[in-house]
This record gives sequence, structure tokens and C-alpha cells, in this order.
Amino acid sequence: MSSRVTISARGEERVRSGHPWIYRSDVTDVHAAGGEIVEVMGPRRRLLGHALFSDQSQIPIRMLSHGDVVVDAALIRKRLQQAIAFRASLGIDATAYRLVHGEADLLPSLIVDRYGEYLVVQALSQGMDRLLPEVTAMLVELLAPIGILARNDPKVRTLEGLEQTIEVLHGDIPESVLVREGPVEYDADLRKGQKTGLFLDQRESRDAAAKYARGRLLDCFSYNGGFALRLARHCSETVAVDISADAVARIRENAVRNSLPNLEAREANVFDELRRLERSGERFDTIVLDPPAFAKNKASVPNAMAGYKEINLRAMRLLSPGGYLVTCSCSYNVSEDMFAEVIHQASIDSRTPVALVEKRTQGRDHPILVGVPETYYLKCFILRRVE
Repeated sequence: MSSRVTISARGEERVRSGHPWIYRSDVTDVHAAGGEIVEVMGPRRRLLGHALFSDQSQIPIRMLSHGDVVVDAALIRKRLQQAIAFRASLGIDATAYRLVHGEADLLPSLIVDRYGEYLVVQALSQGMDRLLPEVTAMLVELLAPIGILARNDPKVRTLEGLEQTIEVLHGDIPESVLVREGPVEYDADLRKGQKTGLFLDQRESRDAAAKYARGRLLDCFSYNGGFALRLARHCSETVAVDISADAVARIRENAVRNSLPNLEAREANVFDELRRLERSGERFDTIVLDPPAFAKNKASVPNAMAGYKEINLRAMRLLSPGGYLVTCSCSYNVSEDMFAEVIHQASIDSRTPVALVEKRTQGRDHPILVGVPETYYLKCFILRRVE
């Protein structure tokens, strides 16, 4: 008998709506082991499709196919090819970008990022972890990378009962890899850098922001200096602020690498620095707020909303008339409407009228699957201070 999982009527409705995740509360019967590809049956014993199964996660079912479409090596390979071909069609002006974005490429819980001639993969569920050797072999065949690194260190793997590990799966991985994003060059540390080495999802928002950047620039939560380095060549003076000493050191190295003598990196708590700059009467023509996720879960949303309001209110007070504020949230739990309301309240309380110039999301190499709100996480508003 094949591995099989039966779900409730509510679970069946969710499958029919196109959502790939079925929660534990909607699983009614299991004849499968963790990590297997299973048949998913509805309450009337009708085959709904095939899925990755986890016996640990609160999301035990991640749909791979619907109806009687069989999941085999040929299907996985075809989806990898389609994901790679889609990125090639985008004309991305960078050597570092996302090749496979999990659910949005119909390969749930699989991440593949390209860094020049190297690939970094993440398998974030039991089922995808079991498929990883097969996926690695396919990537070698399709892309012939010099090396493939598994950055299987995200905490979410512990929810699957999986170890957090970092290991070379193919070839060699150097200490750092030189990559280019538009006109900017970076050294990426694939083993220790954030995410898979760099934050790759803001590339297109940085390009958009560069069209407005001018005068004095303040880049908050700068990390490697992504926005600061991209915008500095359009600005007379750039100040990048991050609380991490390592990040500040990298910003300075990257500024030298990219011949940007007008870029100053400061190690400071952004909340404190914004208040200090306001007390000092400083003004900036361009300000970027790109904080880490303030709301990692629903319980942290109220504190996150307060944090977003605080930094946006302070930034608006520092903004020169006619200046631009690029403000972001990468918290999935804070919706676009919630983020827009925070900005509205910050505008009222700071007595700073602002107009929305552009509304952006994660780059096109990080697509959003319609009907799956969890795949829409990054919000970026470009605002102009009007008088």
C-alpha cells in the first residue's frame, strides 16, 4: 500500500483553493513516515494529489501536485528547469539572485540562490531534506556550478525535527565570493552571511530608490550596505547605520571596493541614533529604513507596530521638504494595509505630510504565489515629503 494521508473537508477546501499547506488540525488519518511523498486523500476517499509529508511540523502536508499527477524525478527536474528559465527571462543585472523560491516555484520548502558560479540551497521540510541529494544532482547537471553549499541552519528546520547544519554538497566553496548587483560589487560570505549570504530580495527596490536619491542620505539598518552603496553615487553624503560591528566593517570595506569616499558607516542602535540626529537638528534629503523582521510571529505584532511607527515618525522629522523616505517591512505578519496605517499615523504624529510615490514588493526572482499570502512578505513604500 502506498503512503497515504487523509484530510478533513476543511483541508480539502484549502487544497482546492490552491494553498499548498495543510495544517495538522486538518489531518484525520496517516499511513506514512516523515519525509515521504504521500497521496493526499479527501474525506470521501478521493485522491486530491501528492505532497511532502512531515510527522513533526504543524504543516505536515505541502502539496506538490494535484489530481493524479505523479511526483517523480522527472517532475522535480522539470520544475527546476522552469524556475531557472524564468530567472533567465528576467534580464537580471546581477550575478547573485534567487533561482528557486519554494512554494512560488511549486517546489515547497526548497530555496536555491545563485552567487556567481556557486549555489546555496536550503531544504526546510523533512520531505525536501530527503530529496536534497536528488535535487543537488539535478542542479549540477543543469547549471554545472563550481560548488553547492547547503545552508540548512534556519531555526525553522527544528520545527521539522531536522538538524541545523552547514555543509558542502558539491565541489568547493571559498571563504568569500565576489558578486555584483547592478553597479555595486560585494564580497559574500556564503557560510556565515545572513540568509544564504546576502539579502537578495531588495535588489529591485534599491534600483527604484536610486532614481530618487539625492543630497544627504541616511541608510538605517544597513547590514552590508545594500541601499547605501547603491544610492551613494547619487548623493553628496551618505551615512549608513547598523548595530553590528561586523556589518559596519563590511560596509566600510564595500565602500572602498566601490570607490565611494562619501560613505560613512556608524555602529549604533538605530532607534537611539534617530533620536540623537533629531536632537542635533540634522536633516536628510533621502532616508532608507530597511529593518529586520520586527514581527516573527503574531504575538509580536503589537510591539512590531510600535517599532515601525517609532522609526518612521523619527525619519519623517529628519526629512527635508521634498525629500524621499524609502521605508520597508519584511514581516509577513504585518500586512500591507497594517504597514500603510503605521505610516499614516507616523505622518500625523510627526506633522509631516507625505505622498506615496511607489509601492514595491520583493524582487521578481522572489515571486508571490496568488492565493498564498505567506509568499508576500516584503513591503517597500517610497514616500516624498510634501509641503
